[in-house]
Amino acid sequence: MWQSALDYLWLCLSAFFAGGINALAGGGTLLTFPALSGVLGHLHDVATAAVLANGTSTVALVPASLGSAWGFRRELNSLRRLLFWLMPPSIVGGGIGAWLLVRFPDQFNALVPWLILIAAVLFTLQPYVSRWLARASTTSPRLSSEETATPPRSLAGMMLLQLFIAIYGGYFGAGIGILMLSGLGMMGLSNMHQMNGVKTFLAATINGVAIVVFIWDGKVVWRYALAMMATSLMGGFLAAHYSRRIKGQYVRWFVILVGFLLAAWYFLKP
Repeated sequence: MWQSALDYLWLCLSAFFAGGINALAGGGTLLTFPALSGVLGHLHDVATAAVLANGTSTVALVPASLGSAWGFRRELNSLRRLLFWLMPPSIVGGGIGAWLLVRFPDQFNALVPWLILIAAVLFTLQPYVSRWLARASTTSPRLSSEETATPPRSLAGMMLLQLFIAIYGGYFGAGIGILMLSGLGMMGLSNMHQMNGVKTFLAATINGVAIVVFIWDGKVVWRYALAMMATSLMGGFLAAHYSRRIKGQYVRWFVILVGFLLAAWYFLKP
């Protein structure tokens, strides 16, 4: 009984802080995934626990992503045409990634340290990518609305890139935001509010497709997912409300530190 209560407390705390971190900087999966892996590891073999942890974490955090996407609805209104082209690869890629996860759990368990390391590196590079995008926006013509003609080659390239990003997102997910921002910047977008809107909407699409696969295949532990959904929403709301009092760089460096420490732990554990 006490162990069960402690498990819920630990998981809800991880989801609460993950929701807040996602609202401020991104990277909440780096908290919820290992927390779930630890709790589920007492009940299942390592490979099964890792897959269940990933599926449950995705379900727990996706409501907050949907809320964020709704918050960017004004920015997205002028980019409906771009979303029309980027949604299909997001849907297909998210489904492929989730299918690979549930069909090859042993391979996923072996890749976990590398996936966490990749996510930590991506979060480390995010400020530098943002500065590069800002410099690029002052030296080349940029797209600001859906009425601006998009070169077919750029659009085709972004669709292909989005497919690979979505496969990774459906498979694990941490770090897809910076990958999409980079791709959108190379494509020609420069308005960060619009870019964040597109990124958030497509991330919610990828995760939404992935959770359908996870639910269909029974890879979600609902007794944990429902509790974590509530606390992640609470954490996201409070973080957004008090965001002006929290320096984003401190949150980012905390996420990066956690990511590298977790990667090292997963690499070193037997």
